[in-house]
Amino acid sequence: MALREEKKLATRTALADAAMALFAEKGFDKVTVAEIARAANVSVNTAFNYFPTKEDLFFDRQDEVADRMAAAVREREPGESAAAAIRRAFLDRVHRDDPTLGLSPAATAFWQLIDDSPALQARLRQLGERSEAALAQALSDATDAEPHDPTPRLVAAALAGLDRALHAEIRRAILAGMDPDAVRALIIDTATRGFDSAIAELADYPASQRD
Repeated sequence: MALREEKKLATRTALADAAMALFAEKGFDKVTVAEIARAANVSVNTAFNYFPTKEDLFFDRQDEVADRMAAAVREREPGESAAAAIRRAFLDRVHRDDPTLGLSPAATAFWQLIDDSPALQARLRQLGERSEAALAQALSDATDAEPHDPTPRLVAAALAGLDRALHAEIRRAILAGMDPDAVRALIIDTATRGFDSAIAELADYPASQRD
């Protein structure tokens, strides 16, 4: 990585870390971007250059998260259905303990901040909508669907709904104080059964990769 890119990544990380520390201390709605910039030793303008809104600072990996299901479809194995690819990617994240799943006691503060802030709840819903739209586009591209064909959007809605429900279960269980290992086992079982049903219905969608 070039020095310039390293510096940009370091600044971005410093801002995100400073923001989360302040959010945890004061609550999301009571923290200003100016406070975050001071804590990260950068100017307010610099902060806004990296994160256009305060919600972007909280969900600092939102672009990656919004593209995950679409990426699973684009990168699926030959002959693998969209549902199977998304299941495989989701379970891989669970087994790797991907931090964005919030599968740890430390994530309790993160989930509680969302519960306490209408702005963050709205952004979380928007993130879900972005993820579903990206998935619909990936499915449309994979099947050469005509613009008026609703199938990619309907399949995306079904798969994205299952994905949101699984994340909501993680959030509910962690906030209820469940042991993370127990939550992990529950989610693996629930995801496997849920996606198995989707795979059974969508086994040939899309059937294969395009050349």
